[in-house]
Amino acid sequence: MNADYKVLLDANVLANYAVCDLYLRLAEKPRLLLPKWTEEILNEVHKTHVEKLGWSPELADTFRQALNNAFPEAFITGYEELIPLMTNDEKDRHVLAAAVREKLDIIITFNLKDFKPENLKKWGIRALHPQDYLLTLYSMNPQVVIMKLNQIARKKEEELEDTIIQFGKVLPAFSTRLLEDMGK
Repeated sequence: MNADYKVLLDANVLANYAVCDLYLRLAEKPRLLLPKWTEEILNEVHKTHVEKLGWSPELADTFRQALNNAFPEAFITGYEELIPLMTNDEKDRHVLAAAVREKLDIIITFNLKDFKPENLKKWGIRALHPQDYLLTLYSMNPQVVIMKLNQIARKKEEELEDTIIQFGKVLPAFSTRLLEDMGK
């Protein structure tokens, strides 16, 4: 399966290494989505990595460069003139403007309060929590989602169940659903 469904990944999704890793693996063959972001979103990710998570600037630069190299088609440009038209939270208007510019339907974000439905409806866009979209992808193609989680588990040299349990810290409904389906 090769899905070409584009979703905008907000900075808070990309800055969470585990969640970002899963989303980007789901964007690799056989892909279930095409990630989109902006330079401004990557600037926010870099700032979060360095100032809040304590990454060295070099490590944050390396992460950013890896995103640029792996997904050069992810960049959205030319949205800046749309920012004044947005009515969602001021600090996240650039995110919504980018989604509008790219004609996307979904913004994946942990920060739903800054993307209220009444501010998005006019544009035909929804904001979803990362676990909600992961649950959708899992319901559409559980084999691919489990395969990608197995890749993560192998890389970490741990059991799949342990990896899924760790995701429960930030994606509890997703983790619970997968563990239930595994009979755990």
